[in-house]
Amino acid sequence: MLGRTAQHLFWLSRYVERAENMSRLLEVGYRMSLTSRREGGESEHLVSMMQAAEVDEEWAKKDRVADVETVTHFMLFDASNPSSVHCCLMAARNNARTVRTAITSDMWETLNGAWLTFSQLKPRDVRGAKLLGVLEWIKQISHEFRGAFQGTLLRDDGYAFLQAGGLIERADNTARILDMKYYVLLPQAKMVGGDLDIQQWTLILRAASAHRSYRHVYHEGYKAQNIADFLILRPEMPRSLIYCARFIETQVEALAKFYGCSKSCDGAAAELRAMVEDTTMETIFAHGLHEFLTEFIERNNKLTTALSESYNFYQTA
Repeated sequence: MLGRTAQHLFWLSRYVERAENMSRLLEVGYRMSLTSRREGGESEHLVSMMQAAEVDEEWAKKDRVADVETVTHFMLFDASNPSSVHCCLMAARNNARTVRTAITSDMWETLNGAWLTFSQLKPRDVRGAKLLGVLEWIKQISHEFRGAFQGTLLRDDGYAFLQAGGLIERADNTARILDMKYYVLLPQAKMVGGDLDIQQWTLILRAASAHRSYRHVYHEGYKAQNIADFLILRPEMPRSLIYCARFIETQVEALAKFYGCSKSCDGAAAELRAMVEDTTMETIFAHGLHEFLTEFIERNNKLTTALSESYNFYQTA
């Protein structure tokens, strides 16, 4: 496979996953803002969400008040925000169109239909209760795309690049959703362990679609350490860091078999997996959850760099 084709497949999958992830972050930021609107904390939660998504610098250029309406427009429709859902869906569609012969008709029709529908949305139509409906639809599009390529795509090197891209992006998002909790509570340590603290952790679970599955694993209620453990170290949770890291390494190993040689990305994938396998929640909390998540995100980014260098494609497409 040409490096250019691998690049488009890898980033096609990442952009679809990122569109879903931006909707998840916006949902948790919006719901958190509702819990403290009476105390005037709406802006704080929305800014924390943008910090977690690393779009706060671009937002700062707008010089606007961070309220639900303006932040929603920025996260969904703003073309100047490269991580907005608008930009992600457009980039995913452009990548898919470039490698049209390397994907199936079901995959293309899902992406093309999603873009055409989203491009017809108007910001004024996404307000209040309608916002949550739109965010749910964006997540559903991502599910449909994954179902299309899981059910129709040949299990070759292209499939491995698609899988690796999506799981690298998902791992990044789970780490950012957890890190958002750090940003929210940092100025108000006295809240830790209180009712609002537990409510925010519950929203974190909902943002990762892990609310019900968490209750199947833990029966003693919502505890910060259990929730962090569920999203970091539980291999049966498909959005956990350890699940993603193991799956990424499997796809990198598959690529090595396809091409008959080891690459520098093999070691980077093994290091990412070892980081979450060779630790405990006690160790993570002792050294700092924020510090652990920051290091994980950095190693995940290094893996992307190693993968692009190993298979001769640019880091963005």
